[in-house]
Amino acid sequence: MTLTARGYKTELRPTKAQGELFAKACGIARFAYNWGLERNNNVYLWNQLPHPPLKYESPVDQHRILNTKKAKDYPWMYEVSKCAPQEALRDLGSAFHNFLMRRDRFRWPSYKNRHGAKQSFTLTGAVHVKDRAIRLPTFGWVKLKERGYLPRSRVLYATVSKRAGRWFVSVGVRREKVRVPENDDGPVAGVDWGIIHPATVSDGTTLERPRLERLKWQERHAQKALARKAKGSKNRLKSLLRHQKIWYRITNIRLDRLHKFTTMLARTKSVVVVEDLAASKLARNHSLAGAIYGGAPYEMRRQLEYKTKWYGSRLVVAPRNYPSTKMCSGCGGVKEEMQLDERVFRCEVCGLTINRDLNAAINLANYYYGTASSAGRACLMREVTVPLGRCPQVKQEERSGLDDHKLGTAESL
Repeated sequence: MTLTARGYKTELRPTKAQGELFAKACGIARFAYNWGLERNNNVYLWNQLPHPPLKYESPVDQHRILNTKKAKDYPWMYEVSKCAPQEALRDLGSAFHNFLMRRDRFRWPSYKNRHGAKQSFTLTGAVHVKDRAIRLPTFGWVKLKERGYLPRSRVLYATVSKRAGRWFVSVGVRREKVRVPENDDGPVAGVDWGIIHPATVSDGTTLERPRLERLKWQERHAQKALARKAKGSKNRLKSLLRHQKIWYRITNIRLDRLHKFTTMLARTKSVVVVEDLAASKLARNHSLAGAIYGGAPYEMRRQLEYKTKWYGSRLVVAPRNYPSTKMCSGCGGVKEEMQLDERVFRCEVCGLTINRDLNAAINLANYYYGTASSAGRACLMREVTVPLGRCPQVKQEERSGLDDHKLGTAESL
């Protein structure tokens, strides 16, 4: 039997006293992290001098030193569980290890500010779950807002965090891994990320953008009100909380659609083909940065990576130099250049006229069959080929929706 860890996150309903203890635990975890980081910084500075180098302290050594000083120097740390500073030092050790091993990708750990850092702490040990409550060490039973969502067995840890004035708990559960056999005989779907639609599938399905005009208008006014408040005042904290609540609602709406879309693909398709998109380079065009990051291409790919394993499907990533946008899905001809404002793909060789994003999605599906093989291309184009001069997949607003932007040449959209 193979065991695997899975996470579940839900909202808490703590009492006023429990909320105050949660805030103290967040502060203690942040203090322990900064305390251990200062010791690592001192060792680093010492090793820059012409002296015998010192060895960096492990998280276990730092926690042992902190326990010896706790009774005399930090007695207020006994108000919460010892796991909060212990797990914070472990997180510091992981961040420091990542920096030493991969300096090209990870930075030196930085101090956590009281107002800017994420408020969270992790607990291990005796964590028990009931239908409507969870028992946390030193905090007792805390009510849950959802009934029967958290599993009741094999809880490894519980992370309590605060966001937009709400407290959440994320538990890691060890469950038996059910191996689902991969099914490569089912339908193959190519997924292309775009501007008008965040994602377009090769069968014609599109991921529509949510209508967030009113919420974005509220967010802009909340941001202006926050900028006018004096720093450190209570009114500024109230404005900050209001701004956080609006952004939290926007994030939930986007994630809800994204999770439903990726789950649908992982369940109904045997193979999902995506492109290796360089979103950071495309976002250099500031007129399109909001549309690109709003579609969350990396988050979509991350969800597909683990959901395809859950449901027995497979994820294939096409290389970054694969010309999915500039290639004709009918004959395989490749254009030399294609501007971003050309929302309709017109092939000069075979005369195919088709939606730009749909054409790229079909090419991604063809990539799975072996670099646009003739059999796979014919099978796909039998259902989506559009007669010359007609393009019913393209609406009038899609053709002129980007005229007001400063568009340049794009390789991947």
